[in-house]
Amino acid sequence: MLSVALIGFAGFAALCLAMDKHFTELLGRKPGPGQLRLLRCVGWLLLAFSLVLAVQLRGWASGLVEWTAVSMAGATLWVFGLPYRPRLMLGLAAVSLVLGPLLAVVGR
Repeated sequence: MLSVALIGFAGFAALCLAMDKHFTELLGRKPGPGQLRLLRCVGWLLLAFSLVLAVQLRGWASGLVEWTAVSMAGATLWVFGLPYRPRLMLGLAAVSLVLGPLLAVVGR
């Protein structure tokens, strides 16, 4: 279930970066013409992938409940971490983007 949480966290990171204000604040530059749309699509795809993975690992009943719990935990971490430690949150998102799929493959 850790892989589901990490992939969901990376999805919320992409959705956060899809906002012009957060993109500029975290990366120090203005986004390009299609970057925000791409980040939005990647964020939703990562969240959908984490849902599919959770359902595949635990079934519909438990997987959906566990996915909701870890998704809300990841979103809460973003909401409370972003104002105080934005660079740390960006680093955690990068690590979760790499580690989440790796754990999903190795954990089988």
